[in-house]
Amino acid sequence: MSVDSSRTEPTGKLGALRKVVVASMAGTVVEWYEFFLYTSAATLVFNLIFFPQTDEPLDGVIAAFVTYAVGFVARPLGGVVFGYFGDKYGRKKLLQVAIILVGLSTFLMGCLPTFQTIGYWAPALLVTLRFLQGFAVGGEWGGAVLLVAEHAPKDHRGFWASWPQAALPLGNLLATIVLWVLSGVLTPDQFLSWGWRIGFWLSVVIVAVGYYVRTKVTDAPIFTESQKIEVVAEKRTNGLVEVFRYYPRQVFTAMGLRFAENIMYYLVVTFSITYLSIHVGMETTPILGFLLIAHVVQFIAIPLIGRLADALGRRVVYGVGAVLSAGWGFIAFPMFDTQNTVVIVTAIVIGLLCHGMMYAGQPAIMAEMFPTRMRYSGVSLGYQVTSIVAGSIAPIIAAELLKRTGSSVPIAVYLAAACLVTLVAVLSLRETKGIDLQDLDRADRARFA
Repeated sequence: MSVDSSRTEPTGKLGALRKVVVASMAGTVVEWYEFFLYTSAATLVFNLIFFPQTDEPLDGVIAAFVTYAVGFVARPLGGVVFGYFGDKYGRKKLLQVAIILVGLSTFLMGCLPTFQTIGYWAPALLVTLRFLQGFAVGGEWGGAVLLVAEHAPKDHRGFWASWPQAALPLGNLLATIVLWVLSGVLTPDQFLSWGWRIGFWLSVVIVAVGYYVRTKVTDAPIFTESQKIEVVAEKRTNGLVEVFRYYPRQVFTAMGLRFAENIMYYLVVTFSITYLSIHVGMETTPILGFLLIAHVVQFIAIPLIGRLADALGRRVVYGVGAVLSAGWGFIAFPMFDTQNTVVIVTAIVIGLLCHGMMYAGQPAIMAEMFPTRMRYSGVSLGYQVTSIVAGSIAPIIAAELLKRTGSSVPIAVYLAAACLVTLVAVLSLRETKGIDLQDLDRADRARFA
């Protein structure tokens, strides 16, 4: 994890920053491990064991994706609650709570009885745990990226803050490996009966490691300094109301930036599994192998893209990613239809690289939008609220479009339209490369002097 900033940053400070990066990534790995585990299970398992069966294979998948969407509905609520207390008491404390909740809900999912055993209580319990999971994840991301962004030097914030984003492919990589091994070693009946549960139970190991690492870091000096300013604590309250009152433009810009990125990711990863397994007719194990390769590539690429955002600016890199993503659907699904392994892997890798050009710079961009006293609330809202109308329903919309038309073209058009929304947000974005976060705090205090 070397970086040119080591020439200007003291060795001890750089080591502390690396420790913060590891602590942030640990929880984010858990987040994306369980999310990919759930999305994969929704297509491969949950549609068969937690819902009544019909003659249409996509019906069960759509029902499973609806419960999947419940987690996204809970995320903004988690963002509001964790954001409020995180701005008040610190990022570290709330991150410790979040990782425990994520791990507990994921483990309990692996213990759920099936529809055949307890009927409609099975999907009801699944929805309940999914809501708890989404609530915790809603608070996880904002705290994790801010812990790094607020510690990072201003000229290299894009690079350092991109590492928690690299935890996305890393968490997905771990989940893919687990599912790939289980589906390859076990028979289809064994995997469907009990094998899938192992992946959910294994999350306890990652949670334990992540929690321990997070006990070894502290909040950034800029946050500690912000807490000491008594006039801010006495005269103004942090949280949802104040963020929308004083920084509405930043919140809505963040939502716009997130829109296409979120849809893009769940089409590339989640819906690709559905498309390849049901529409193309491929087996589970090779599909998971394709995603494994693509996640490795994205993990390597994200920090490099973060460094590019430091060099070229946030807007340029994000805008190019949105433009390229708009065309992905039109080439990717025909590539899937070839049933050629190399062609399919190439399509998925291209999709995740396009997604990475938008995703890598988000922590730096959003951290540079808000003052410290409400930064956790601001970035959590901008990041999580969009998920309700973007990633949560993207697989459902795509599955319905495929079911009704039998064609991938409407899905590609849907993605391109989402990218247009994000391009508008990019054009309205003020370039913040190299900005000092203390300048944001000073400007915020000056407004109320």
